[in-house]
Amino acid sequence: MKAKVFLISVLISFLAAGSIFAQTADDVLGYWLTQDGDSQVKIFKAKDGKYYGNIKWLNEPLREDGSIKLDDENPVKEFQSRKILGLQLLKAFEFNTKKSEWNEGTIYDPKSGKTYSCFMWFEDDMSVLHVKGFIGFAIIGKEVEWTRENILRIES
Repeated sequence: MKAKVFLISVLISFLAAGSIFAQTADDVLGYWLTQDGDSQVKIFKAKDGKYYGNIKWLNEPLREDGSIKLDDENPVKEFQSRKILGLQLLKAFEFNTKKSEWNEGTIYDPKSGKTYSCFMWFEDDMSVLHVKGFIGFAIIGKEVEWTRENILRIES
């Protein structure tokens, strides 16, 4: 009888520990340094319950001539005058609990002016966010890693 009680309490402990460390949808919130270290993105949850991300810091916010970097690679002419700083890169991600990933969203690449389907996930810990953009099939795409930061970088 004591062995049975012990076994049940051990199982309950493991289940409780698993739920403590279980990934939640809001784990993606916060500041992320992009793969090249040249920008910081803040991921937030909007009123629609979906996740979005805006550029909050640029290593080089100005062009060589001193003018502000604009979204001039965008194929939509009226968007070409938007500032890169503050630009929304991530749009409308939903958390898939079965896959433990954020999907159904898009990512915009201001360097190319292209928008891709995208999903994001964590592997070992929550300090590195895997971001994969693709066209058509997810197996064919580009995966990058963003690093969690605990503070908003300030322009110097």
